[in-house]
Amino acid sequence: MRKLVVIFLLSIFSLTQGLAYANVIPMFELGNIIIDEEYPDSTKVEPLVAPRENSENLKIEGGVEESSMPADYAEFSLEDCLRIALGNNPRIQSAMQDILASDAKIRQAWSNYFPSFSWQTGYTRIKQLQLSDAIGRNLIFNYFVLGQITASQMLYDFGVTQNQVTIQKIDNKIYKMNLSEVINDVVYQVKDAYYQLLYAQENKNVALDMVDKYTLFYNQAKSYYESGISPKVDVTIAEVNLSSSKLTLIQAENAVDVAIAKLNNVMGIPYSDKYKLSDKLAYNAMDITLDQAESIAKEARPEYKMADLRVESALQNVKLIKKSWAPQLALKGQFQVGGRTFVNNYGYNFGGYLNFPTINGMLLKNQIKEAKALYSRQIAEALNTKNNIYLDIQQAYYSFNEKKNQIPVATLGVKQAKENYELSFGRYKVGVGSPTELKDAQVAYQNALLSYFNSLYQYNTAVAYLEKIVGKNLNPSEVKLDKDAVCPDNTKKKKKNSD
Repeated sequence: MRKLVVIFLLSIFSLTQGLAYANVIPMFELGNIIIDEEYPDSTKVEPLVAPRENSENLKIEGGVEESSMPADYAEFSLEDCLRIALGNNPRIQSAMQDILASDAKIRQAWSNYFPSFSWQTGYTRIKQLQLSDAIGRNLIFNYFVLGQITASQMLYDFGVTQNQVTIQKIDNKIYKMNLSEVINDVVYQVKDAYYQLLYAQENKNVALDMVDKYTLFYNQAKSYYESGISPKVDVTIAEVNLSSSKLTLIQAENAVDVAIAKLNNVMGIPYSDKYKLSDKLAYNAMDITLDQAESIAKEARPEYKMADLRVESALQNVKLIKKSWAPQLALKGQFQVGGRTFVNNYGYNFGGYLNFPTINGMLLKNQIKEAKALYSRQIAEALNTKNNIYLDIQQAYYSFNEKKNQIPVATLGVKQAKENYELSFGRYKVGVGSPTELKDAQVAYQNALLSYFNSLYQYNTAVAYLEKIVGKNLNPSEVKLDKDAVCPDNTKKKKKNSD
């Protein structure tokens, strides 16, 4: 009889509390939130969070709380991270140095048209064998050279230098395309790491929220046990669930630290202080067709252009090999000071020359065959590259559509799991529900939240990967480098200390 009275009083108290909360927050309807949009904004489909200061019990109605990072931590947006990566990532710096080296190679090829100079000095002691036999005695000569200056100027080489310069210019364009490819890849890695960190933070917040819920469950079970309403096993189950949720929280916190380290590494600032992100995982609708993606890739994808450039380079190499027989027209002059002593005499010579290279017909013929075969191979590889690019576009596009279509399903799952949890907690609170039922509802709600945030993460990374594949940002935003973003002060200090 005493237990029935206690249950009746608790039911009256719960109904009174519910009416009081309904008066304080009239829009708060448990389990009756319906969203009609097919692709709603992510901020509209997240579980509602009641203000903690109003009542501690209201936290069971909500979902994920905001990040608990200190307020004085620096905030990084996605644009900030991209700006830092463009200024600090070593892969980009390496690709830029390749371009500078290629520029120097172009000038090296042009140097054939510039005059060349040489200077020589020395001493020679000569004993001539044939002359000594002829006159019957040994003759020894000392020959001094104070200075021998030689100057030469190539006038024309029948297009050999021009072909060499053209090949180097094509290589320079390839290196520039390679830089674009590296930047595309780094941008994708930054976006992926950024979204992964946002996802890890959401997982951490879900874990924090579950700890709060299991703590509430434990306090409720303990209160019922002390009142004689529930058996000891309910308290034990609540303790096990609370310990498990704390373990999950520890793992989630570690995942956040690992995600931060990965993002720092991609940005090229591994010694950066901790920071928080100013964005949240969100669904930004984007519509694009497969034909549009292919058309964009033909204009913007670096590998697409590099394939054509390599074919052109192979063709220029064939032309260069065919000119191996070509002579070279040049002017040459020489002035010498020396003789029996360093200043005994002087001499000079100058003239024009048509220099023919040493030609091996068998070698030249097969070199031309080799160059033509390599040219044909490059054509086939270019076609294979373009086919693979189209395959990449198809895979990225279909994956993008798949991730896009998962979002409304995950949204509905959160709504259903949230309603089920609220009903289960309400039943347990008035003493008619079991702890097993409440635990199952909590686990289902937690999994639904994680699945929802995972669908947002996969969608955003799918968009980023599609942008990498087509070689262009599909959500236009301009990122400008500034001096402070290239290397933050705290990063410099950290690096000096580590050294």
